[in-house]
Amino acid sequence: MNNNAREQILSDIRRALNRTTSLHKSVSAALMARLAGHSVHVQPVVETDLVNRFIAKSKAVASTVVTVPSLMQVPEAVTQYLTTSSQKLEVVMAPDPLLDDIDWPTSMKIERRQAGRQDVVSITGVFAAIAETGTLVLLSGAHSPTTLNFLPDIHIAIVRRQQIITHIEDVWRQIRSELEGMPRTVNLITGPSRTADIEQTIQLGAHGPRSQHVIVVDAE
Repeated sequence: MNNNAREQILSDIRRALNRTTSLHKSVSAALMARLAGHSVHVQPVVETDLVNRFIAKSKAVASTVVTVPSLMQVPEAVTQYLTTSSQKLEVVMAPDPLLDDIDWPTSMKIERRQAGRQDVVSITGVFAAIAETGTLVLLSGAHSPTTLNFLPDIHIAIVRRQQIITHIEDVWRQIRSELEGMPRTVNLITGPSRTADIEQTIQLGAHGPRSQHVIVVDAE
């Protein structure tokens, strides 16, 4: 959807609600208070060991997962995964501060940009990871273009222990508390892309990567 179409839709909604001008401060404050005070419905019990729960749920949805003790071991884990998968040591990644702190080997060809259809492997960080479902949360932006987690066949995600949260609802509270505004896109990714539309047979890579590899950095 282009920006003009999006603005037209939002304009139609505002007009239907008789909101042709900016919201009054009192109305805006009331809406924010409602969001902040929204009660949480019944949630599944999640074990206190969020890391193990996240890993188990990720594997259950066909992701592969490895754990490393610190960021220093991430390049070795990436190299081992690509070598075992018979892939070239060529990746595309965004200028994410987390990834900038990693000492990548000179043997690995790295391009910092958005992904294109010709790219095979992408590496991203995450905003959060959900233990309840083994879901990765990525926000669109300069540090995390959405193309990186949709176009390449292989998506490698780096998750820090402290980024693992309990329930899906926690994502929205975290976004509101840590960011000044809602990002343009919030991607909730649970395993590699798949579909069963063709004769009820699971096909991977239908709408995104065929493979999702998660590296959990277990350092506090």
